[in-house]
Amino acid sequence: MMKKSNVLTSFIAVFIYLFLSFSVQARSLPEFTELVADNGPAVVNISTTTKAKGKRTQLPQGLQMPEGTPFDELFKHFFNQPGQRPQPYEAHSLGSGFVLSSDGYILTNHHVIKDADEIIVRFNDRNELEAKVLGSDERSDVALLKVEATGLKAVKLGDSTNLKVGEWVLAIGSPFGFDHSATAGIVSAIGRSLPSDSYVPFIQTDVAINPGNSGGPLFNLDGEVIGINSQIYSRTGGFMGVSFAIPMDVVMNVVSQIKSQGYVSRGWLGVVIQDVTRELAESFGLKKPHGALISKVVSDSPASKAGFEAGDVILKFNGKKVNTSSELPPIVGRTKIGKSVPVVVMRDNKEITIQTTVEELPESEQLAQLETKTSRLVDERLAIEVADLNNEQREELAIEQGGVFVVNVEQGPAALAGVRPGDVLISLNNKKLTDAKQFLDLAKSLAKNKAIPLLVQRGSGATFLALRISGDEK
Repeated sequence: MMKKSNVLTSFIAVFIYLFLSFSVQARSLPEFTELVADNGPAVVNISTTTKAKGKRTQLPQGLQMPEGTPFDELFKHFFNQPGQRPQPYEAHSLGSGFVLSSDGYILTNHHVIKDADEIIVRFNDRNELEAKVLGSDERSDVALLKVEATGLKAVKLGDSTNLKVGEWVLAIGSPFGFDHSATAGIVSAIGRSLPSDSYVPFIQTDVAINPGNSGGPLFNLDGEVIGINSQIYSRTGGFMGVSFAIPMDVVMNVVSQIKSQGYVSRGWLGVVIQDVTRELAESFGLKKPHGALISKVVSDSPASKAGFEAGDVILKFNGKKVNTSSELPPIVGRTKIGKSVPVVVMRDNKEITIQTTVEELPESEQLAQLETKTSRLVDERLAIEVADLNNEQREELAIEQGGVFVVNVEQGPAALAGVRPGDVLISLNNKKLTDAKQFLDLAKSLAKNKAIPLLVQRGSGATFLALRISGDEK
């Protein structure tokens, strides 16, 4: 009898333990129902119409193919009628947005409304209103719309600067046209820099974002919008667990400028930068890799006027630390134009402060590719063939003086460092290169088994490479 009692007691104890464990686990999971119910009315569906001219694909009767597939060109080739004049047609797209204020201001992505001739905003009560664009900024991918309405349900704005990795977040939008779909996840990273969007420190999440979600809000658990869902990283075209949102502090800076001046302006320093690797940190006298390494100073830019040089490593900009090169553009971009700021750089193993006046970011310009033949010199130690630049090359590359053209690279130290044919060598071991002969003279005196900075201009950009001559080289 005693044994049965002990077994029953043990069973009850285990049951209570499991019950309490599941209860604690259930309580630790977030509850999104109230958040969705409270904020759903402030989220809108945005449909656009763009009038275009062209010949639409004529498929055999009964056969239909959705637009935007990889087979578009194939079907156009086989099924368009010869001799038919281009006919105007309308292109449609869908996206999301949300009400910023009750008097009709609405936020979405720039790419959602780009080139649209008509924008229709549909609310969750099925009411539809036509919107006009007050302003749109391609660099940040933010657009501010206005509809003629009052008393609209608006979102609450949150502080994206206090976000932490691991926080729960929720998105509401219209993926594939399915209105007011809610998806949840966590913040995967903050301050992400993407190659095409260097002025936006993105919020990375694992929230399911698909076509149609663009422009929709990203909420925290307090029901506050902390970002606008903008992009996904995908190799298939669909969601793969990596999505990006524009932080709300960036968004509201854009909104403020659009409302006050009708366009968005950004600060500009005028340098080409790159990350500092371990070997480059050694070559520039840094204890660890950090900062933004200047590989090129744009002529007649704020940096040029202030005295910045290629090889300077920016450690602080206006009192803010720069840990990686991707952190610098957003800091500079949000600096007030015309403001004089201190910039701390590492130069010749010493920290110096350069006072710089920030100017407005101009339109970017593309430089022509380098194609030429000149007299050649060979350095067997580095396994590289070089030549002087002629006047035509200097004009194309905006190089007034100095520089050495790389004709060919064989297996050796130069190739291992990443030098390629067509590169232009600007400096070697922090010494500016004047011509091919001087380059050969400097190369002879390079120390072995030491990382040596080599500044290379490649196309329209410039980058530092770490050149190292092994002890086996003669």
